Amino acid sequence: MAKCFEVMKPGLATSVQDLGRTGFQQYGVVVSGAMDAFALQAANVLVGNDRNEAGLEIVIMGPKIKILADIIIAIGGADLSAKLDNQSIQPWRSYKARKGQILSFGQPVHGSYAYLAVAGGIDVPLIMESKSTFVKAKLGGFHGRYLQRGDILSHHNSYEVNARAGRHLKYKDIPDYDNERPIRVIKGPDQQLFSSTTYDTFFASTYKMSSQSDRMGYRLEGEPISHIDEDSADIISDAILPGTIQVPANGQPIILLADRQTSGGYARIATVISVDLPQVIQRMSGATFTFELISLAEAQRLYKRQESFLRYLAIS
Repeated sequence: MAKCFEVMKPGLATSVQDLGRTGFQQYGVVVSGAMDAFALQAANVLVGNDRNEAGLEIVIMGPKIKILADIIIAIGGADLSAKLDNQSIQPWRSYKARKGQILSFGQPVHGSYAYLAVAGGIDVPLIMESKSTFVKAKLGGFHGRYLQRGDILSHHNSYEVNARAGRHLKYKDIPDYDNERPIRVIKGPDQQLFSSTTYDTFFASTYKMSSQSDRMGYRLEGEPISHIDEDSADIISDAILPGTIQVPANGQPIILLADRQTSGGYARIATVISVDLPQVIQRMSGATFTFELISLAEAQRLYKRQESFLRYLAIS
């Protein structure tokens, strides 16, 4: 273990995240973890880490960090105008950062969530098999909170030699956070609570992301979605997933995300497919959403292709 980062400015909401606290939802424990799981995994692979290693989740306004040792770093996800000293550095590429250098972030160019991975991974205690931060419960991460000025973080410095600078994603493999692209979904488990006309409305409508959105879920505003009758908005609480789209009685959909509760009591009209969750997450307040229905088989094919890519990246 060795010190790697000193926080000079904390940014908007910088936290330690891995892929989440899985296996404990039956006890009411929220999964949390990276909002954009693909971006964190790719950044980890670029520095030679396991895909589930903890990194820093950076939201819109990034931190200012002093580098405390010679390390390998990579940023995945949003382009937040990162600089190492006064030299711009690009997402989806690993770099060698020298002791004493300053890592800073500027204006968002594309996307809103970025992930800073360091070779060896951020060293914080495992809580229920995860390093992820759930701020509302003050659980996990760095003292269960967002980073603050003066915080000093450490990493495991016994990383393997495959942690090297210069690894990068090919241009064709870099995600395009296109705000105009439809979000692909499959129908939800409560489809019997919505009429075919309601589904037609849902897929034909454009929704706007509300400012009342956070890591728990993105609230959308637009053409109200009607249930089959007035009693169908509420269901017996049942399991929910990242990407579950709930429709409460007001007809305004909610896309559930990393800090979602473990069960929910609103009817579920659809589920965002896993590979399109980054397209949801990287949009900002005021962005628009449309939805496109695909088959479960197609969703599975796309997921398998993404998994194959990440496995290939790890050995390339």
